[in-house]
Amino acid sequence: MNLLPIHNETLVSALSKKEVLGQLSRVTREVNFLDARTQGDHKIYFNGMIGREGFHISRTIKRGDSFLPLMTGEIASTPRGSIIFVKYSLFPTTVFFLAFWSMVLLAFAGYYFFAKQNLTYGSICLGLAVLNYCLGIFFFHRQVKASKEVFHDLINLEMKGKE
Repeated sequence: MNLLPIHNETLVSALSKKEVLGQLSRVTREVNFLDARTQGDHKIYFNGMIGREGFHISRTIKRGDSFLPLMTGEIASTPRGSIIFVKYSLFPTTVFFLAFWSMVLLAFAGYYFFAKQNLTYGSICLGLAVLNYCLGIFFFHRQVKASKEVFHDLINLEMKGKE
C-alpha cells in the first residue's frame, strides 16, 4: 500500500481510443447538484468531464465521502487498441484538510514535547496525528478499490459486447 494518497495504473485495452472515450461518455455526466433531474439516473457511473485526450472523473455516490478519488486519465492509441493511464488522487480540498489536521496535531505534539515537557500529552497528539493520516490513507485506498472495480467492469463489459 502506498503511503501517499495517490495510485497509478496502466491498462491495455483492445478498444480503440475513440471507443474508450465513447464508452466513458455514455456513463459520465457533468456535475450539476442544483438540477435534481440528473441525480436519479442509474446508467451514470461517473461524474466529471471527458475530453479528446483523456478524462477527469469520479465515481457517483449516493452519500458524501471525503476520500472518494479523482480519476485523471490519458488514453494513447496503439495499432491494436489503446493504453489507458489512470491516476487516482484525493480531491484538493481533502488533501488540504488531511494535511491541515495532521500538521495541527504534530504542532501540538511538538509544543507538549519541547515547550511543556509533557510526554503524555505529546504522545497522545503524535498518536492522533499518525492515526488521522493512516485512516485517511486507508479510506482513500478503499475507495480506489471500489472505483477501480467500476472502471474495469465498464471497459470489460464493452469488450465482451465486441466478441
